Amino acid sequence: MLKVGLLSDTHGYWDDKYSEYFKTCDEIWHAGDIGSDILASKLALLKPLRAVFGNIDGQSTRLQYPKVAHFNAEGMNVMMTHIGGYPGRYNPEIRQELYDTRPNLFIAGHSHILKVVFDKNLNCLYINPGAAGKSGFHQVRTLVRFMIEDKAIKDLEVIELGHR
Repeated sequence: MLKVGLLSDTHGYWDDKYSEYFKTCDEIWHAGDIGSDILASKLALLKPLRAVFGNIDGQSTRLQYPKVAHFNAEGMNVMMTHIGGYPGRYNPEIRQELYDTRPNLFIAGHSHILKVVFDKNLNCLYINPGAAGKSGFHQVRTLVRFMIEDKAIKDLEVIELGHR
């Protein structure tokens, strides 16, 4: 069993609530637009960090993290990128890779819109955790927690961090 804390679009904004909500997690996953190496380091001090870079991230972040990450978590194939689109409207830049690799879980950020939906065409769960930072048009800052157990997502929680 793996408990994951998932966030995106922090844009360099640190909130002590990240520590509070991720303390019971085994790993933290960041779906891009981290915004600063300091923020990434703080997250990595809490728990092991898996991340991808986003469109606002600078060169040092791009050297540390990939644009697209593929990994296995508790038998589940995961694909994570920042600008991924969503079921029915995937980003053309990653669509072919998505269909070629057919992950069980596809994670994207960028839109600042929290969305969890099952894609029947890919037989894949799609998660966008919304935006945890204060930059952008979103009204409420969000993150997501979930468990992966027996190749299944369980106990998915949406956590509201407050207004931006």
